[in-house]
Amino acid sequence: MTLEILTPDKKVFEGEATSVTLPGTVGFFEILNHHAPIISTLKDGKLTVRGAGKQEDVFFIKGGVVEASNNKVVVLAEGIEHK
Repeated sequence: MTLEILTPDKKVFEGEATSVTLPGTVGFFEILNHHAPIISTLKDGKLTVRGAGKQEDVFFIKGGVVEASNNKVVVLAEGIEHK
């Protein structure tokens, strides 16, 4: 699936991912390929992106929203820090 992570001032990440784990306002959840369409609010916390070959990127976001539809995931974060 295609993933984009955006903040108000820049595009932080764009690429292919096999899964994304997000800090939802009622708990962590994971989005995989062919996930049902979803829009959710996010709280401050760890966002983990997994790619092919066990590659893993970790970001710490400061709230936001996520939308997933048709194997495209867009994260709109209020702020972000890459670890």
